[in-house]
Amino acid sequence: MNTYKNVNVNKLANIYFEGKVISRNITFNDHKIKTLGVMLPGEYEFKTQSKELMEIISGELNLQLKDETTWNMIKDGMEFNVPNDSSFKVKVFKTVNYTCSYSD
Repeated sequence: MNTYKNVNVNKLANIYFEGKVISRNITFNDHKIKTLGVMLPGEYEFKTQSKELMEIISGELNLQLKDETTWNMIKDGMEFNVPNDSSFKVKVFKTVNYTCSYSD
């Protein structure tokens, strides 16, 4: 799916890492929230509160989940899950467009 219908979009962006990672919150009619974002090439570490499902729409990155020693290549059309109260590191090689879904 390339589009979402019947959603509310926050006008203010979430800006991280000196503007190298930017996202916007969208809220669906059932009150579920997702973010749509872009990550420019670089290395970043994110902390989670809720469970997250990251869907990579385009781009390429290496992923390392908390407590893991290996890195995994994630590309266009792939996704990964991150547990709540955790963290993950990414090394972005090609600009990434992503969607992040949150759950309890």
